[in-house]
Amino acid sequence: MISLILLALLTDILVGDPRPIPHPVVIMGSLINRCERTVRKLTTSPTGLRLGGILLVFVVISFAWLGTWTLIKLAERVHPYLGFGVHLWLLATTLAVKSLGQHAMAVAEPLTRGDLKEARSKVAMIVGRDTDQLDDRGITRATVETVAENTVDGIISPLFYAFIGGAPLAMAYKAVNTMDSMIGHKDEKYRYLGWAAARLDDLANYLPARLAGFFYPLLAVFYPGGFRATIRTMLRDAPKHPSPNSGIPEAAVAGALGIQLGGTNYYRGQVSHRAVMGEEKFPLSHRHIAQALKLTYGVTASVVAVGMVFDYLFH
Repeated sequence: MISLILLALLTDILVGDPRPIPHPVVIMGSLINRCERTVRKLTTSPTGLRLGGILLVFVVISFAWLGTWTLIKLAERVHPYLGFGVHLWLLATTLAVKSLGQHAMAVAEPLTRGDLKEARSKVAMIVGRDTDQLDDRGITRATVETVAENTVDGIISPLFYAFIGGAPLAMAYKAVNTMDSMIGHKDEKYRYLGWAAARLDDLANYLPARLAGFFYPLLAVFYPGGFRATIRTMLRDAPKHPSPNSGIPEAAVAGALGIQLGGTNYYRGQVSHRAVMGEEKFPLSHRHIAQALKLTYGVTASVVAVGMVFDYLFH
């Protein structure tokens, strides 16, 4: 399994997500939309929507796990190497190392040129907040927060489940995360339908987020914030975040880089106040985007190394 995971990670880093090839997340998104429409046709009551949301979660996760397992087994029947290749490709699609780096640096590049218009356009592709009025600091903060949060959602969690159950389990996790992104909101529309998806996403990311949180302080010795400040920031500020998991990497990055994250955001013109993470020892600038990505790569390498050790010891 370890060789498969290493090759999948390498494939993602080198190839990413080629546009001509349909991505499994797109298929999941279509299924989620269809399931949502079906549930809403059958019921509109809070209890009915909550039960429908639970059933939706079960259907989508089952489809993701069973579909992935079936494709791999069918390919293995043709030839073991084909089975390995299909497993490798499916596992690589669950990872987002290259795409996270590409999207983040696509924001950083125009910021270095002072082109706020293009930087706003690029950051709008990766965040849900309003971006048309963001200044240099606001754009940087949005990007660094996204890098921190997606370190867990897009890399560490899929790796965690890949070590346990290969591509089928990693894809099942991806289904959970996709459902949370699409319907796991606390607004009026999804308060009941998306309840199960949001709770399951919190549960699925619980251990991976804390695994990442273990490595951030160790890596922080190479960054301005240092080990102690990163630990202190995580313990103090992570619980303030509305997500039980996202606050860990955000607080860790803030502490490691000696910057301040969080604050006021706007969503469709509505004000949203987020707890402040870290202390502003250094003013936010575009260089912190690259530093946050380096932390992401370091945490990723650390998790893979630990996974290799466990794989060696228990297999």
